[in-house]
Amino acid sequence: MSTLHFTDANFKKEVLESDLPALVDFWASWCGPCKMVAPVIDELAREYAGKVKIGKIDVDANPKVATDYGIMSIPTIIFFKNGKVLSQVVGAVSKPDLKRNIEECL
Repeated sequence: MSTLHFTDANFKKEVLESDLPALVDFWASWCGPCKMVAPVIDELAREYAGKVKIGKIDVDANPKVATDYGIMSIPTIIFFKNGKVLSQVVGAVSKPDLKRNIEECL
């Protein structure tokens, strides 16, 4: 399974109403640290396929969701479960740190 792409249009269905926990990477194409985190997000999507929905949402193309969650800095990674925010990290985070957060959310 590859990294999913969330949008303002599908966010509610794909993330908030999901039966699986979700990790959402709020990013933009011009963001250097976002590009550093992207390969880690892709690896995690493969490792947690079927257990966690892992995807990205471009804050420039999808401003509603970014505004709804008060995204002020990117990358911001938010963990959702049962439609609620469980935790949030801001900035380029290491794979072990993200894995630890995912495991805590499961």
